[in-house]
Amino acid sequence: MRTSVTSAARVESPRAAGMGQPIGAGIVTALVGFTSSFAVVLAGLTAMGATSAQAASGLLAVCVTQAVGMIVLSRRYRMPITLAWSTPGAALLASTGAVSGGWAAAVGAFAVAGALIVLTGFWQRLGALIAAIPVEIAQAMLAGVLLPMCLAPVKALPVSPAVVVPVIATWLVLQRCAPRWSVLAAFAVAAVGAGVDIAVTHRRLDLSALAPRVEWTVPHWSWQAIIGVAVPLYIVTMAAQNIPGTAVMKTFDYQVPWRAAMTVTGLGTMLGAPAGGHAINLAAISAALSAAPSAHPDPKRRWIAALTAGCVYLVLALASGALVMLVAAAPKGVLETVAGLALIATLAAALTAALTPAAHRSAAALTFLVAASGVSLLGIGAAFWALVAGLLVRWFLPPAK
Repeated sequence: MRTSVTSAARVESPRAAGMGQPIGAGIVTALVGFTSSFAVVLAGLTAMGATSAQAASGLLAVCVTQAVGMIVLSRRYRMPITLAWSTPGAALLASTGAVSGGWAAAVGAFAVAGALIVLTGFWQRLGALIAAIPVEIAQAMLAGVLLPMCLAPVKALPVSPAVVVPVIATWLVLQRCAPRWSVLAAFAVAAVGAGVDIAVTHRRLDLSALAPRVEWTVPHWSWQAIIGVAVPLYIVTMAAQNIPGTAVMKTFDYQVPWRAAMTVTGLGTMLGAPAGGHAINLAAISAALSAAPSAHPDPKRRWIAALTAGCVYLVLALASGALVMLVAAAPKGVLETVAGLALIATLAAALTAALTPAAHRSAAALTFLVAASGVSLLGIGAAFWALVAGLLVRWFLPPAK
């Protein structure tokens, strides 16, 4: 009798978990995803030539499109399919800088990247081609793209030490005891520092910018932007987000509907592009927050966490204007510091994946150096040339023994 009672309790335990557990997991998923890298998005869009209003619109666009995508996919497939903006893609934009044709050309490149993502869902050969890019080359390119942003905290130290030092110290302490919230805490300290700086200098803020607003931009088609921005943005989004995202979901026994996921994220990217959104994709690292048993003991109930995350992102989208206003008023280098700290773990993982295999380490190292150089040839950014150089050297040099 005792055994049967215990077994019954175990069967009922998933139901007993109720709605609170997946809803709580969804809230955490959205808060962690948003606060850990929104500064990277703003830095990337600004580097592409966006004004403060256009950057705020871009942040609003990616929040809304990924939120709608999560709600649609999670309800349709009853899976905890979470989406995110392309953080590596935003870092790529920050390292690439303005392109020929300006912000309108960048918007056109975002739309092209979205079209390529949709195409990947329907054309298996294109997906196989991306998957065929050697891991060490793709990760080396990503590491090179991330390096300039990860150096930002060091460069900002002599410029705004009164704010930057507390931000770095807060991040370091939280990395030891609560890593998940380290970037959020660092941003909170940065916000306080910015507020103090505003009060001391008696600057007036444009309160009308607090309201969320969409700034539409007609896309301009530039071949330099397509090759130098759209193609690398597509590659890093696929290689660093979509493909790892499906792998993370498989570890929790979920088979992501590939065609549907690529269609939703690709169309979302295309629709968000005129408003300044750069790219949305499957979540990778943060996907585990909604797909793991901690979200709900019953795998069939965890989709509620992804649905909740989508709803929370719709609320967070309303804060886009306020965040951009705060960032614009902050001392020089503070935004870049928060963004750089948020990317250090990703840089470490990319360098490890790029340089650990000894067979083609020279090709990976060259890829990393070209991407980190920021060099631009024929109006095309360093990320594209890094990929080309790495693949050529890998093909030319025999594997090291």
